[in-house]
Amino acid sequence: MFVSPRYGTGALADLLPSVLGVLGVAGESDRIGLDLGEVRRVAVLLVDGMGSELVAARRDLAPLLADRPDRSLTAGFPSTTVASLASLGTGLPSGEHGLVGYLLSVPGHDRLMNPLKWGLMGQGPKVDLLRELIPEQFQPARTVFERAAADGVVVTQVAPTYQAGSGLTRAALRGGDFRPTFSSGDLVDGVLTALSTADRTLVYAYHGDLDMTGHVRGPQSESWALELHQIDLTIRLIAERLPAGSALIVTADHGMVQVADPVDFDTTAVLQTGVRTLGGEPRARHVYTEPGAADEVAATWRETLSPDFTVLTRAEVTAAGWFGPNVREGVAPRIGDVVVVSDTDRAVIRSGAEPMQSNLLGHHGSLTPAEMLVPLYTFAAAGN
Repeated sequence: MFVSPRYGTGALADLLPSVLGVLGVAGESDRIGLDLGEVRRVAVLLVDGMGSELVAARRDLAPLLADRPDRSLTAGFPSTTVASLASLGTGLPSGEHGLVGYLLSVPGHDRLMNPLKWGLMGQGPKVDLLRELIPEQFQPARTVFERAAADGVVVTQVAPTYQAGSGLTRAALRGGDFRPTFSSGDLVDGVLTALSTADRTLVYAYHGDLDMTGHVRGPQSESWALELHQIDLTIRLIAERLPAGSALIVTADHGMVQVADPVDFDTTAVLQTGVRTLGGEPRARHVYTEPGAADEVAATWRETLSPDFTVLTRAEVTAAGWFGPNVREGVAPRIGDVVVVSDTDRAVIRSGAEPMQSNLLGHHGSLTPAEMLVPLYTFAAAGN
């Protein structure tokens, strides 16, 4: 069963525009009914990889979260970090912000682009994509943070050092000050300090350890559950110390599935016919085909991978609205000629070209509930 992104009414892209509505930013409205009361300071903590179904399965190790009302947003498509963070930061579906997956085809290059690293993958000449594909032009829409700052809101991003000035940050999370974090405790202090800097503030914080644990150890592992317990404590430390007139929102960018019995593109010759290069990620593949070969490739992949995968052409997936109601001019070529998503716990790996990723246990990107549903928890300061 697939979950359709609830663009405009309950998707991750709607969260920060709704926060801006709560903060009284001109032209913004609370699309999702946050019901935070009279607050002028809001912190949004995004926990990478914390899917709603995964949390529900280990409520015993997340007592604070277990006591909160069950409410979920949907990720957009694909349910992966780069697309979700860009949707969070711009308030737009991926078809409009253009960061449509983990590995993308970009004009002028045979090698695929990784937007998380803002670099080209594979062997070849070193290319400075920050100069060639300028992030502010690659994603030109004003971010939510720029819109907030223009209205007088003091904006702070609290995140790991590597995200400061990165291509993805410049493209989709630009606007406001950046405070680097070095540990969970430092993140707590960073959020609370930033909330107290002004009368009207917006803080965005990022926590990535749960996602890494899920990828390497698997989202069904005890390691994952214990890391969730640590995050529950981190959230409690913030929630119990919120300054007056403030609120904390906790959400995620996607969930995760523990993959079994993957299909290896690099050793399956029938899948390679007519394919120029394979992008995306194991559970949401962008298949870039040779000119004129898209329909034939789609038919071959359907026949080979049925019934565990859904295979659509670019035209079909665009018409289905997976990337949002609109696909911005210039974004369509970044989408695969054929898009392939997993209906089950399987995935399409590349043991030769992507050995590290192929050995991971946890993956995401598709439209299953385990990947698409992300929690929405709210906490208000005492006395609000």
